[in-house]
Amino acid sequence: MNTSFYIAKRYLFSKKSLNAINIISGISVLGVFVGSAALIVILSVFNGFENVVLSMYNTFTPEIRIEPSSGKTFYPEGPYFSELKRDKRIENYTEVLQEKALIRYKDGQYIGVIKGVSNDFLRRYQLDSTIIEGSFTLKKGGTNYAVVGSLVQSYLSLNVNDQFSDLMIYSPRKGAGNSINPADEFVVKSIHPAGVFQIQQQFDETVIVPMNFARDLLEEERNISSIEIYLKKGESVDKFHDEVSKKLGDAFLIKDRVQQNELLYKILNSEKWAIFIILTFVLIIAVFNIVGSLTMLVLDKKKDIAILSSIGAGTALIRKIFFIEGMMIALTGCISGMLAGLIFCLLQQHYGFIKMAEGNAITESYPVGLKVTDFILIFFTVTGVSVITSGISSRLSVKSLRGMKEEL
Repeated sequence: MNTSFYIAKRYLFSKKSLNAINIISGISVLGVFVGSAALIVILSVFNGFENVVLSMYNTFTPEIRIEPSSGKTFYPEGPYFSELKRDKRIENYTEVLQEKALIRYKDGQYIGVIKGVSNDFLRRYQLDSTIIEGSFTLKKGGTNYAVVGSLVQSYLSLNVNDQFSDLMIYSPRKGAGNSINPADEFVVKSIHPAGVFQIQQQFDETVIVPMNFARDLLEEERNISSIEIYLKKGESVDKFHDEVSKKLGDAFLIKDRVQQNELLYKILNSEKWAIFIILTFVLIIAVFNIVGSLTMLVLDKKKDIAILSSIGAGTALIRKIFFIEGMMIALTGCISGMLAGLIFCLLQQHYGFIKMAEGNAITESYPVGLKVTDFILIFFTVTGVSVITSGISSRLSVKSLRGMKEEL
């Protein structure tokens, strides 16, 4: 066994002449333990909230969206679009035609987004989980229906159970000039609301309607605004994104989920990193307690240092003993803390014993998402700081040795 490691291990677990040294060492280990466990738990909870928020967004945010780089609409013609529809990697291929329009319901009115979707839209997973009233029905018995965002419902005081009141949607006619009757400048269509969905304000101002209804309303016979694509499980989104970008060229914008919701991802990441930095400072302070612990240990082991020096131990060996001692204190606290944090997170995942506030419709208990990268990051953070603190302490041992030699 390595000499310096063997002596460091004996120093860590052996009795000291001063009980205060044991207490200070215990406090150092406990500080690193609590800091590491807290970081694991808090980062995992942030991951859990991130997963919950993104899962809600992902119902309406496709993995890949194809948009024109200029203009609002495009005609999906050409052999590549036909090939894309038949691509076996694609789980869901939805054509979208959307535009802002005036929406009226009884005495209320609101300017919202009308989103016409092709039939594949209804095959998406978890659509029903977004519904807070009614059902996600766009067609039934040859009749068109609309599904309304909660923001639109709030502004219009919409009641999906009122069978005698429809939405009136006004869209400006293409190329319409000044007319004696202003009503002639708008296409007006009525549609009955079948349900209300709720996700987030960005989506909740939308009214989803069948594609044929949107085409009649917007006077658009063949063009679409975008193509929304979901891939089958196991398919690489990045690889597919790069392939489509290369095939379609600069005429189209190919956006993945991060590019579609840049602000959301920036907010989620900035909040997580802000908390990580704050708690890391606390952890660093806890790790620096090791300096005090090792300083006391050096003073306690002066005689041992003198004996080791007299039998031929060099300054490098003595420094290495106290360096390893500091690393063992830090890593014992770090690994045990991460293990405790992991056990806590796994228990929360399975049993959800820490509940959210009552009335929370999203999730009953605090969500948890474990990531290997969090464990690696915390481990290397503690290791890096421990190297510095242990290095400082090991120098003190050498100074102590020099002082004893001068005394002799």
